Amino acid sequence: MNNIESPENEESAKTLTTVIYSLYAASYFVGVTAIVAIVMNYVKKDDVAGAFLESHFRWQIRTFWFGVLWGVLGTITMVFIVGWFVLVANGIWVIYRIVKGWLRLNDGKPMYTD
Repeated sequence: MNNIESPENEESAKTLTTVIYSLYAASYFVGVTAIVAIVMNYVKKDDVAGAFLESHFRWQIRTFWFGVLWGVLGTITMVFIVGWFVLVANGIWVIYRIVKGWLRLNDGKPMYTD
């Protein structure tokens, strides 16, 4: 069921998705913005159900949780040196996901398809 029925609503939802990508990107400088972004993802998830933006929300949510998972694992294993590599790889992976998602959003394309 597509909750975005008018072009104005779609543009508003697209702007919201852009803001959420921005908050995730800003979290590299101000960590709390990722928490704000994930809350917004869950609060507004039903508003984009059925639209191409739903895949972006799923992408953002998965990026957050897997980023947290690998960040915690990297932090725990820092004593064994391997944790530093895990943290660097995680940081690069999260940046990649933010950039890829943002670019596809700007092109008006959903995630998970080519």
